[in-house]
Amino acid sequence: MNFCRHLLLAAVFALLLAVCASAASRGAGSFDPSRVVQLSWRPRAFLHKGFLSDAECDHLIALAKDKLEKSMVADNESGKSVQSEVRTSSGMFLERKQDEVVTRIEERISAWTFLPPENGESIQILHYQNGEKYEPHYDYFHDKKNQALGGHRIATVLMYLSNVEKGGETIFPNAERGSYYNRRTTLGLIVQEMDMQLNR
Repeated sequence: MNFCRHLLLAAVFALLLAVCASAASRGAGSFDPSRVVQLSWRPRAFLHKGFLSDAECDHLIALAKDKLEKSMVADNESGKSVQSEVRTSSGMFLERKQDEVVTRIEERISAWTFLPPENGESIQILHYQNGEKYEPHYDYFHDKKNQALGGHRIATVLMYLSNVEKGGETIFPNAERGSYYNRRTTLGLIVQEMDMQLNR
């Protein structure tokens, strides 16, 4: 059963690469599937090296500068945004299609995930000072309010905008190989399975 499951997933991934290879010739919104590395099947995690250019990273950082506010979490019962010691970063949300660069990145994410841009959330930019964190958590909502806005997230896309010598990594505690990544211009795609793997 597991062999068939892995074979099916491998076939789906091969199809993803084939379709996206075709899309790669259609413009800057697409991506290079040859740079995708499979990290883990549980959770399904893939890494794309060089997904963002240095210029795109700098542009996103500039858009967020002076607009960062204390990060919040969704209350499990009410769905309202509340402060919590679980999450101590600062952040902000960009507008959809805010400019040509943001639009191009949104289209690239859409091409890779096979999800229409309108089905995604606005890009959120986060900043972690030394010692700040987001403790292990599940990327889905318990409350009815957030579920009504579009349902559970089925994929999370992480883009790293800067390099640091130490810290800053995203860790998947339950991953097959305990994966963690924190390098500029790399992107990890985490597709949640039904058991909702823990990540931080």
